[in-house]
Amino acid sequence: MDKFWQTLILTFFVALGVNLGGCFLGALGAVLARRPPLHTMLELAGELKIWALVAALGGTFGVIKVFEAGVFDKQFFDLIKQLLLICGAFLGTHLGYLIIISLAANR
Repeated sequence: MDKFWQTLILTFFVALGVNLGGCFLGALGAVLARRPPLHTMLELAGELKIWALVAALGGTFGVIKVFEAGVFDKQFFDLIKQLLLICGAFLGTHLGYLIIISLAANR
């Protein structure tokens, strides 16, 4: 499998894991703090989306560097690959959000 596709899959699952793991561990913390865990999970699911995206991409400076090279140095293939990685990370974190919302809605 090509290195790009491996990175895309890894990025997707890291974003998914950050969102799901943060929500589940946040709910555990809510139980210990005597707060409603489902409400806390719903709050965290929305708040952690951007952080899961950033964590999956490994920070923002590499992304900005590739955008700069893609636009100014006309390396459009690298720019498209970076946009696909961002989309993959977004899909992972949004799937985590939808899973948490669907779990909490059934209760």
